[in-house]
Amino acid sequence: MRAGRLVQLLRLLQSRGQMTAGELAAELEVTSRTVLRDIEALSGAGVPVYARRGPRGGFALLADPVADLPVAEGWATEEGLSRSGPRAVVLLSPAGRRTAMLLGRPDGLRIRRSRGAVRERGEQIEASFPLRSIAAAVHDLVAIGAEVEVVRPPELRAALADVGRAIAARNH
Repeated sequence: MRAGRLVQLLRLLQSRGQMTAGELAAELEVTSRTVLRDIEALSGAGVPVYARRGPRGGFALLADPVADLPVAEGWATEEGLSRSGPRAVVLLSPAGRRTAMLLGRPDGLRIRRSRGAVRERGEQIEASFPLRSIAAAVHDLVAIGAEVEVVRPPELRAALADVGRAIAARNH
């Protein structure tokens, strides 16, 4: 019965987009806690479900990289800027990607959609997000831990390294 519910949950997210745990629970006739366990199971299985926190939050599916999809507008240029302002560029491991999706941060995280545009190192995949401040970005990236590498800007890379050294020194 759980497998059927998971499939039904995926179909709801595909057809309706973002939904809250309460809305999903009502549709599936289960508790919100059961929905959260199901979301966790899907994410653990590699299904790109992510959470968005806040009053207009909920769960949604993140599209996987597909070769023939165009690169989304607003991606970082080689200088680290986009049409909509500066964007940080990072490399995420599969575990880092799942963690970012579950946490719903950094806000505005976008995974590269075109395989030709993906920068890979092992299993890492390139992503970007709006850079509102170095301090806020460091706070979000620390939550992802060793599963993220900052590509640019260099100021964010240096700030994250400083925090990492401080954590290591306090816990040595």
